[in-house]
Amino acid sequence: LLPPLKGNSIRQVFAVIDRLKEFDPKYINITTHHSESMYKEDAEGVYRKISVRKRPGSVAIAAAIQNKYGIKAIPHIISQGFSKEETEYALIDLSFLGVTDLLLLRGDTKNLDALQRNLDSHPHASGLQEQVNDFNRGVSFDGSSLTPPEIPFSYGMACYPEKHEESPNMESELFYTKMKVQNGADYLVTQMFFDNRKYFEFVDRCRA
Repeated sequence: LLPPLKGNSIRQVFAVIDRLKEFDPKYINITTHHSESMYKEDAEGVYRKISVRKRPGSVAIAAAIQNKYGIKAIPHIISQGFSKEETEYALIDLSFLGVTDLLLLRGDTKNLDALQRNLDSHPHASGLQEQVNDFNRGVSFDGSSLTPPEIPFSYGMACYPEKHEESPNMESELFYTKMKVQNGADYLVTQMFFDNRKYFEFVDRCRA
């Protein structure tokens, strides 16, 4: 589910779910988006580069869906465009709200501006996974202690049957895919693929 654009009502989200309820969805994924850079003309007619976030985050929407419909909500947590501290506060908020299932992703890197690239964030989803695992154990991103959540987070991660564009080969892809599972991922969600044979080959090699 895509959060509504800033300025719109959550009633738009509820209207979509109302139409889907008859199909008895077991869960609903909510995407997350970092801010983007754009140029805006000021009062003097000069265009200046600013950072704009077009959509709200997934925390409040996930809680609203789960509380209103009783359907498991799975917010996306992305590492790019968000600092480790921001991620920790999102985890705290989600834990307080009773949202305990996540999808951990690196997120899009193409639209990051220089400031976002310099954030104290995780360059890969593996670092985000480590932070969530630490949070479940009561360890903050800075190494200090915090109270572990009453219900530890469970989470899924991404996999790539046709290889991630940055992977040198399928052997490397399989290695990192298996590492995600070994380090605690409960399930994997494929990115879009176009050859079913490669998907089944990928599954067989993961299980080997």
